[in-house]
Amino acid sequence: MTKRTAFAADDAIIAAAAAVTSQPGRRFTSYPPARARGGCRLAPAAAARQATDDPGAAGSWPELVVPRHADFDDWMEKHPSALAAFESVLAAAKGKKIVMFLDYDGTLSPIVRDPDSAVMSEEMRDAVRGVAEHFPTAIVSGRCRDKVFNFVKLAELYYAGSHGMDIKGPTAQSKHTKAKAGAVLCQPARAFLPVIEEVYRALTASTAPIPGATVENNKFCLSVHFRCVQEEKWRALEEQVRSVLKEYPDLRLTKGRKVLEIRPSIKWDKGNALQFLLESLGFAGSNSVFPIYIGDDSTDEDAFKVLRNLGQGIGILVSKIPKETRASYSLREPSEVEEFLRKLVSWSKESRQRD
Repeated sequence: MTKRTAFAADDAIIAAAAAVTSQPGRRFTSYPPARARGGCRLAPAAAARQATDDPGAAGSWPELVVPRHADFDDWMEKHPSALAAFESVLAAAKGKKIVMFLDYDGTLSPIVRDPDSAVMSEEMRDAVRGVAEHFPTAIVSGRCRDKVFNFVKLAELYYAGSHGMDIKGPTAQSKHTKAKAGAVLCQPARAFLPVIEEVYRALTASTAPIPGATVENNKFCLSVHFRCVQEEKWRALEEQVRSVLKEYPDLRLTKGRKVLEIRPSIKWDKGNALQFLLESLGFAGSNSVFPIYIGDDSTDEDAFKVLRNLGQGIGILVSKIPKETRASYSLREPSEVEEFLRKLVSWSKESRQRD
């Protein structure tokens, strides 16, 4: 029997948001959008993406597909290093307020076999702390918000967990804080919590026979990790997951880097979280803001796409290999992310001294 949950209040909000299609060059003039349950406003959502337009579509296996840009030099010409092109980044940001958005896994910490061991270095923490002293800064992760906070341990940041479906303001006041310290700002999928918990139990049981498979409960979404699963068992694992999800049509499946992601089927992703946070910071309708989003996974493409459509800010993909991406720039690994953040801080300090 198919298990469909009624989300009447949320459905009305999502439907209203989905009626608006994002357009290239669009600013924040339509804000404030409809307020969702949990205190957040739903940003205008783009029309449903076709599978061929989604780097995270469930029909392909990331890290197994040969990149379309086989020529690395050609790819780097299209997505130059944000370090090598640092002066170009500064020129684009001149006279504007930088707002920093950072993914966690693969961006601030290395990708590791055990998700619970993805600890960021003290040097990276110091770099992020420095950025937050100069610019409003948010961590946008697929992880549970509380879990990513326990990794980062910086109270002055905004945290958007569960792919942006659980957003909380800083627990420590700073000059960048617009909301009440520690306030939960946005939980558009709160009504899905019971079904997420039910599916978590079902997936944990159904994937138990597959060695190396782990199911992570990220509160508003689930992650089935297969980095430690033998490659010949990947398809069997996906079949087990799909078998469970057949009973839950209100959930959708996407793929990331050695992970299957299960999320509520609502028009909300990291791109929506980026727009919501910009509004929360007081940049609704502003042309003087310069968002910088750094991420490594297919789910970060939603944020890169928003920046492209807005015609504001830049996306930076963290990757050692050519990938199809909407990001403008690239960095190879977390160590380069740290270097980029430190260069931004140094530039900001020098600018203040000149002023």
